[in-house]
Amino acid sequence: MAQVEIVQRIAQRVKENVARVIVGKEEVVELLLVALFCEGHVLLEDVPGIGKTTLAKSLARSLGASFQRIQFTPDLLPSDITGVSIYNRKSDAFEYRAGPLMAGVVLADEINRAGPRTQSALLEAMEERQVTVDGVTHSLPYPFFLMATQNPVELEGTFPLPEAQMDRFLMQVALGYPEREEERQILRRFRGENPLADLKTQVTTDEIAEAVGICHQIHLSPALEDYLLDFVAATRADKALDLGISPRGSLALYRTSQALAAIRGRTYVLPDDIKQLVPVVASHRMILNSDARLRGQTVGDVLKRILQAVPVPVEELTPGRGVR
Repeated sequence: MAQVEIVQRIAQRVKENVARVIVGKEEVVELLLVALFCEGHVLLEDVPGIGKTTLAKSLARSLGASFQRIQFTPDLLPSDITGVSIYNRKSDAFEYRAGPLMAGVVLADEINRAGPRTQSALLEAMEERQVTVDGVTHSLPYPFFLMATQNPVELEGTFPLPEAQMDRFLMQVALGYPEREEERQILRRFRGENPLADLKTQVTTDEIAEAVGICHQIHLSPALEDYLLDFVAATRADKALDLGISPRGSLALYRTSQALAAIRGRTYVLPDDIKQLVPVVASHRMILNSDARLRGQTVGDVLKRILQAVPVPVEELTPGRGVR
């Protein structure tokens, strides 16, 4: 329990710091911390002007990490983000000039506007936390946290992300419009100086690494493992889906539920943790078939139906005792 309290305190410090800039997005910030503690990456799909860049900058300031924003465009080349090797006449050798991908927190803005070659250049960085330029591998800083955005409204001039790359994003999250009173707070908060300028670092790299290790130790009972596997199997067998959740997706659901439980101060996972994470962890890994789309179904409708159909375990969820 003492170790879990470490994770809870780290998360609370970051959430409170980000809340000095971002109004009313506590659940989204919590999900970003879940992804950070799982060493995963997040796809933000929402309309422009919601605050995605400000959120990424606030998180980077709180973590004390370097921040880079990459504006993806159709003419962007892989070397524009990974870096290049340049010949130095004085040393008679090639030197690596790092690209913007060499940062702690990277915002890949409108990722679906770049071509497939540039999109695929991110795969090695996301999976291996390294980039290879001219046959030489360069490690990315720790923590390396990629937040990519795409606009769900404008489709002209875009290149949809392939399933293989979508599956490598731990989560797909939408910020949504603020409530009326939240927007009033935004107006008042930003009418003077930008509060982002005053944000201080709240955690160290060592604390993040410690939190990652603690989250891996969170207990998930055999009964709850069966529940997770039953849910995953149901997505693969559902007649409305051409593609269900992959093994990478089931592992993502497992790890994110551990991290969410730790952030909330528990040493064990509950069914509600998995249920809450299913929409953001599973939806972008599933593909509806043509018949389901013609009937007006959505991935969200299918997920809701599957969650209702899969029995929830009622005992042996916590170490040493049943559920009350």
